Amino acid sequence: MPTNFGDRLVAAIRKKNVPACVGLDPLIDRLPQAVLDAHGIGGGAVDSEAAADALRSYGREVIACIAPHVPAIKINIAFFERYHAAGVAAYLELVECARDAGLVVIGDVKRADIGHTTAQYAQALLADLPEGHAGKGAAPDAVTVNPYFGIDGIAPFIEIAREQGRGLFVLVQTSNASADEIQGLELSAGGTVCQQVGRVVQGWATGDGLVGSEGYSAVGAVVSPRDLESTDVIRELMPNCIFLVPGFGAQGRTADEVAKCFKSDGSGAIVTSSRGVIYAYANDRYSAESSDWRQCVEKACGHLVDDIRRVTGY
Repeated sequence: MPTNFGDRLVAAIRKKNVPACVGLDPLIDRLPQAVLDAHGIGGGAVDSEAAADALRSYGREVIACIAPHVPAIKINIAFFERYHAAGVAAYLELVECARDAGLVVIGDVKRADIGHTTAQYAQALLADLPEGHAGKGAAPDAVTVNPYFGIDGIAPFIEIAREQGRGLFVLVQTSNASADEIQGLELSAGGTVCQQVGRVVQGWATGDGLVGSEGYSAVGAVVSPRDLESTDVIRELMPNCIFLVPGFGAQGRTADEVAKCFKSDGSGAIVTSSRGVIYAYANDRYSAESSDWRQCVEKACGHLVDDIRRVTGY
């Protein structure tokens, strides 16, 4: 029986002694000039193959910079799918590279549908390739999914999580400013839409064979501390779910705010920062110290680790 994803993530956090994750959301026009030059990318239209190669090279370097410091990486597939087949191939190769580097890999895909469609999404984005199937590229350890379709949209992902030791993070309270237009709506029975989603996801998370020995499920939740009062409620509603916490750093959430997503013992969440780390070479704070973009990324990753340790007691 594969090891429960919740147990694996808790173990990885303990090994690195910090519940932090770096997000890889690479835009071509924000890559270091040295990377662009190496792949012949200048002004004007960008060839998909050249763009995918640049993203692949950059991603590998970022992984090498952060792997000694954090337990996990979140790779956003949208930044690769833009370049079609070449981009998807680069995404899959970076998933494999990150796993080889010892990182827990979260595929930020935010998919769901119903029936055969969501089953295909689950197989394509989370499952191992069937034995004897031609192809390459490891599947991530977990993916993000959208709960809008209810259990019909989530069940195939849960089955793969149970059978293959994978995980998923269900969107509950997101970091974008307009989320309240839906997530913050008050229900006649009390509470808000996102709080009710939290209750439902907690029910899914405690299904047969999903909760590991650490008390956490393979089914977690994406929860931003955008609304601190609501975050307290959601944390109480979802005791068996690990929270993947977006919004730290460039999106404005502070370390003290993200601390709301953790339980009193410092467990139950992992904080992700993307732009603040992977584009550190564009920040005077780091570029003034080094002209090597890799050193800037590694330094910013170290500051992320320090900030999260300070508020969680690791």
